[in-house]
Amino acid sequence: MSELRTFYPEIEPYRTEMLPVGDGHELYVEQSGNPEGKPVVFVHGGPGSGTSPKQRRVFDPERYRIVLFDQRMAGRSTPHASTTVDPDVWATNTTAHLVTDMELIREHLGIDRWQVFGGSWGSCLSLAYAQAHPERVTELVLRGIFTLRRFELEWMYERGHLENVYPDLWERYVAPVAPERRHEMQIAYHELLFDADPAVHLPAGKAWSGWESRIITVLPDDEGYAKATEDAQAMSFARIENHFFVNGGFMREGQLLDEVDRIAHIPTVIVQGRLDMCTPARTAFDLAARLPEAEFVVVPDAGHAFSEPGTLDALVRATDRFAGSLGER
Repeated sequence: MSELRTFYPEIEPYRTEMLPVGDGHELYVEQSGNPEGKPVVFVHGGPGSGTSPKQRRVFDPERYRIVLFDQRMAGRSTPHASTTVDPDVWATNTTAHLVTDMELIREHLGIDRWQVFGGSWGSCLSLAYAQAHPERVTELVLRGIFTLRRFELEWMYERGHLENVYPDLWERYVAPVAPERRHEMQIAYHELLFDADPAVHLPAGKAWSGWESRIITVLPDDEGYAKATEDAQAMSFARIENHFFVNGGFMREGQLLDEVDRIAHIPTVIVQGRLDMCTPARTAFDLAARLPEAEFVVVPDAGHAFSEPGTLDALVRATDRFAGSLGER
């Protein structure tokens, strides 16, 4: 068996900026790698997680022009989700807004076509973007497939599923919610997370974000949990996720799978951890069935995180292969 591929060495951006995209929002955008290389955009997960330096490192910096950005209200973008519950601000953070933002970034950077790389919620937004702008996508690399169907959300956040796998962690997740409201966890959490009182919203934010952090890897990641439950990060992540989820992603049920024919011609790699408890493999299999020309890799010993060895190996192999393919440079 060949040696597993892993992260490329650490690199720093050669350019960072705050890009106004309308509605009072400004996005953090960075570029790293080779300014003359093949353009790729990394679409982060959550929604709400923001970008991190490790995400630059799944691409060969000699061959790629690597674009990372923090989606609306996440990471270093402003306004930040941890600081506002203004409904007018939240109304301008939808999937359609994020797709438009990606086009604004592409145009602003003078990129004609780019590879789109996304995992978890990032796979969802990547699919939405590619279906809206297929002519702008050279390849898709997707991981931990999530399409925001109702059953996917119920699996993760409602009673009857993961409480049977993680009964101890489930109890911590449901703790902020009154027992009589636990039949509608996402709605109950929405009320808690958007309450103006920190004594109400902060414990809820930490419990929501901590729950997801604990189940995305097969083995516990204490460092990741500590970062996920820091006050500002926990609130941003929990509020943005919940905002999208209670609104069905601002898409109709099954939309991304129904419209997959629009991207059938785009070279695609789908990577899925068999033991993924966050975005279970059923959705990846459903997507692969609709994209029979795609390469579909099921990693037998991986959960949800992109940094788990087998998943990372498959992702780096995909980006290495596509770095040498035809496409805009």
